[in-house]
Amino acid sequence: MSLKERAGKLKRDIPAVFLCLKDKETPLLAKVMAAVTVAYALSPVDLIPDFIPVLGQLDDLILVPALTALTVKLIPAEVWERCRASSENMWQDGKPKKWYYALPIIAVWLLVIWLIVRAVFF
Repeated sequence: MSLKERAGKLKRDIPAVFLCLKDKETPLLAKVMAAVTVAYALSPVDLIPDFIPVLGQLDDLILVPALTALTVKLIPAEVWERCRASSENMWQDGKPKKWYYALPIIAVWLLVIWLIVRAVFF
């Protein structure tokens, strides 16, 4: 299986990760990672914007699948299989558009901009 196929498979696992986030049998660390993964994957704002050549696309090809893979490893196998089976028909028409998923990414970018302005002007 090529890297691109593996990345696509992991991105399709985002709905199952979301369901695991809500599952009471998921450990706390896995829930934290699931929240970060789902928020970043569904965020309309990327940490590395897509208009930056190469780096913008690497974000989607490496960061999202890496977060998903790490999260899946932290989730117990029986919980993962149950959530994966439940997510088969979930979100087929595309990603849900929730503006508040973008807040952590926007906060990081605002911090970076503030630090740059502070370094340049003060």
